Order: sequence, then structure tokens, then C-alpha cells
Amino acid sequence: MTSSELLTPEELRPVRQCVDEVLAELNRILLGHEEAHRLLLIGILSRGHVLLEGLPGVGKTALVKALGALLRLEFKRVQFTPDLLPGDILGGSILQQEPDGSRRMVFQPGPIFTNILLADEINRASPKTQSAMLEAMQEQAVTLLGETRRLPAPFFVLASQNPIELEGTYPIPEAQLDRFLFKLEISGVDADALTRIITERRRGEPPPPRRSLERAELDALFHAMDRIYLSEAVARYIARLVAAGHPGAPEALPEINRFVAFGASPRAAIALAESARGAALLAGRPTVGFEDVQSVAAAVLNHRLILNYQAKLEKVTSFDLVRMLLERIDPAGIDWPEGTQPVAGRKS
Repeated sequence: MTSSELLTPEELRPVRQCVDEVLAELNRILLGHEEAHRLLLIGILSRGHVLLEGLPGVGKTALVKALGALLRLEFKRVQFTPDLLPGDILGGSILQQEPDGSRRMVFQPGPIFTNILLADEINRASPKTQSAMLEAMQEQAVTLLGETRRLPAPFFVLASQNPIELEGTYPIPEAQLDRFLFKLEISGVDADALTRIITERRRGEPPPPRRSLERAELDALFHAMDRIYLSEAVARYIARLVAAGHPGAPEALPEINRFVAFGASPRAAIALAESARGAALLAGRPTVGFEDVQSVAAAVLNHRLILNYQAKLEKVTSFDLVRMLLERIDPAGIDWPEGTQPVAGRKS
């Protein structure tokens, strides 16, 4: 699209009001996770899958269920376990007898044929079962016995995993991690939020939503996302950020060469561009700014930078490296002398 097709203020106003109402409802239903709610809504508007990582009891499952109720989309939950088979998710064919006595194979769709699939504790399933979702996450389709069936639109996988309980789990392969637009860390809440939960919610039950979107409203949000303008300067900034995360690349930082084994794929650049559009939409702007890219960069890149043993030895995290990239890669593309780089986001 061109800048002449920008959303007008009159077109942006109802869209901004709609996303503000959804965010307000999420913040009311689940207390203390405002930034996670913002990023999760950006992920949905970007038509991407999201991986939620956090300790038990912090509200990962409740967050996904609340989002499904607010968006009024079909929602199904699968509890991933070591004995879960691909057919338990995708479905399969069964032999059915017809009234005339004949028999034929009839396909019975699995729970993946839905709008929102909650893959609860996805790292508990075997690699064979995890890989069964690769086609669905990338192509929104399932191929069984040579026949490809489209999934309902929109389709999202919202998965959760526990970062501390490793016995009986299988790490998600990098190829599958790369298909998640975001990896969000859901932490605990502060004392004020805990006090409200204890005093206002018996047995911790969240209140029902007071506002939900009609399908036409959700379609309008997707249509508005498609009209958010991404300039060539911002696209170049995204490309430089991703390229600088590859060890050995001309743009790579010294820390990247030291601590990163493999950088992010081109899918990361696409994810940054789409999610930055979502951040701009939530801010009520028709164009993507550098600050929109910076606000989603950690969620997009943290699971795509594959660290080496040296990083683990020195306790350097992917979040540390993303922060360095944002601090040292200048949006304007100026090659600053060593030690004189401006702080990202600060006007000179």
C-alpha cells in the first residue's frame, strides 16, 4: 500500500475505541498483566501464534480463555501429555456404516479445527506430536492421507509451558519455536494486585466479560491492520536489527559474535513488521514508527536467538542481547563512533 491510502482519523477512531475496550476488559478480568495483554492482542491482530511461558498459577490458561470469550471465537483446549498422539489433535478417519449397509471412511476432525487452540503445557508432548502442528501453524491447513483440509479462519495457536518443570518434558524444536510470533514471559503479580484478587474474587474466579466483539468488529480490526503503513525507513531498521543478530555478519555486535550460535530467520523480520503494525494500531497511529518496532522486538526475538554455551556460562540471556541491539542499532542508520551511540528512544 502507499501512504496515500492511510487510515483517516475518522476511520481510526472507532478502531482505537474497540481495541481500548478489549484491553480494558482483559485488564479487568486478569489483574497485573497489562503489558502481556497488550502484546497478546497485538499478536492476535497480527494473525500470529503466541507462546506463553510462566510458573503454574500465574494465569496463562485463564488469559487465553478470557481472550476467546472477548473475541467470541470458537475455543478448544488440549492438555498436552507424553502419551498424546498426533491423531488426538488433528483427527482421523473412522469406518462408518451407512443405512443401506455399506461402509465408508469418514473424517472426524480433531480439536485443531477451531479458531483458538490452547495447547496447554505443549512441551509435555512428544516431538512427534509437537511436529504434527507444524503445517497447521504455518499454512493453516492439515494434510491427512493425502488430503489437505483448511482450518477455520482466523486460526491461532496459543501455547503455554512451564519453565521450571523439566522432568518428563520435551523442548520445543527451534523450527516450531520460529512459528510463534511472540514468546511472552508471564510473571507473578505485585502485592496490590494480589490484595484485589483475594478480596474481590472468591476462589480466584475471574469475572465474566462485560464486552465482547462481534465478528464484523473483529474483521474491521484485521482490515485496519492491513492498512497500517510501514515506511521504507522503518523496514530498513527492522532488517538491520535482524541482520545484526547473526554472528559473523558485517552488522553483528561483538556480543552477538561471542554469545549467539544462530541468529533469527527471515520470519523474524516479517514478524517484527506485522507486530509493529499492531503496536501502531493500538497507539492510534496510521503509520509504524521506530518506537513501535522497539516495543515488540523483545517478544519477537527472544526465542529466535539461539545462544551458545558461553552465554549460558556467563548468564547472558536473549533479552540482554535484544536490549543491546536496540541500544546500539540507530534507527536513522548512522554509523556512530564507538562509545557515542545515542540511547534508543531518546531524542537528541
